[in-house]
Amino acid sequence: MVVGKIKKCKKVVLAYSGGVDTSVAIRWLLENKAEKVIALAIDLGQGQELKPIQKKALQIGASESLVVDAKKEFINNYIWPALFANAIYGDYPLATALARPLIAKLLVEIAKEKKADAIAHGCTGKGNDQVRFDVSTMALAPHLKIIAPAREWNMTREKSIEYAKKHNIPVPVKKKSPFSVDLNLWGRSVECGILEDAWKEPPEEAYELTRNPKLAPGKPTYITVSFRNGIPTALNGKRLDGLKLIQRLNQIAGNNGVGRIDQIENRVVGIKSREVYESPAAVVLLKAHKDLESLVHTRETILFKQSLDQKYSQLIYDGRWFNPLRVAIDVFNKYIQKRVTGVIRVKLFKGNVIIVGRKSTYSLYKEKLATYGKGDTFDQSSAVGFIKLFGLDLQSLKSN
Repeated sequence: MVVGKIKKCKKVVLAYSGGVDTSVAIRWLLENKAEKVIALAIDLGQGQELKPIQKKALQIGASESLVVDAKKEFINNYIWPALFANAIYGDYPLATALARPLIAKLLVEIAKEKKADAIAHGCTGKGNDQVRFDVSTMALAPHLKIIAPAREWNMTREKSIEYAKKHNIPVPVKKKSPFSVDLNLWGRSVECGILEDAWKEPPEEAYELTRNPKLAPGKPTYITVSFRNGIPTALNGKRLDGLKLIQRLNQIAGNNGVGRIDQIENRVVGIKSREVYESPAAVVLLKAHKDLESLVHTRETILFKQSLDQKYSQLIYDGRWFNPLRVAIDVFNKYIQKRVTGVIRVKLFKGNVIIVGRKSTYSLYKEKLATYGKGDTFDQSSAVGFIKLFGLDLQSLKSN
């Protein structure tokens, strides 16, 4: 039996970042999987000019190269809901994972508009992002084929760089410093290279958004963050839209060495990885938001919400954003954010974020009840009866 040549897709929409994996993917797709490749670059606040990336895709061989500005959508529909849920995985804010469902959504939209047969991404078979892209695409457009060149190709980072060199494809890394970087408004993730040695301290060149805490200002920087219905609306009393507030806070907190995280994490596929993260604004806002919640919510609400926050973070990390449970948690969170209005005072000092003050018209903190000094209005004699009833079941057990 003679096996014919594998039929190629007519059009494939590739999530294009301009990095190693997606740059070589254009050439590989044209050689093996697609008649035409449409490169889609998405502006999520990377802080870089995307026109050169757009041009680069065309030079490599893409038939079309599109750029979509999705910063506002990312902030309003992804970052703020994640903030409401205090979304943290391990010790770091979810930035890369949070952007993946939005990218998948836009890939699907462009694929439908351009009548493409498939979408493609640059993820390997060892990482989390392949799961996030594939599961999101399956949820939104199960009819679309999913192609992952790096996963099918099974090439190492060194071989990918060699392939790029052979075909005159410019890539932003070298063999001696093969960092893989993902960046958006909410944070920056770095892996590969020397970082794969879990014993070695990350070199300074691995960081870009944050100053070395040792070189940060010798005096604390104090800031205030104002929230309305859970959304940060002002920095140091000055009203700012979401984009400007996050960008400005990234600068201030980053200058104070805030947001560096070095973590061993448990990937969805079952292996452990060593990642370095930088999330200056996210670290500050998440800590400030959670502190304000503790001021305005009841004890029962806070305890219940902690379990929801953990579940929400897991859904994001696992790539299950388009899940009815996530939508339901969003509804709950949006309702209780009505009380999360107030101002948090924060001290930034050599990598540390310390909440030093908070106030809100919805505050449940009453100084006259909390004080041990003059003006105390709490009737301490009422505690005896409360404690007796509170421990009655345990007392009953002992008497059996």
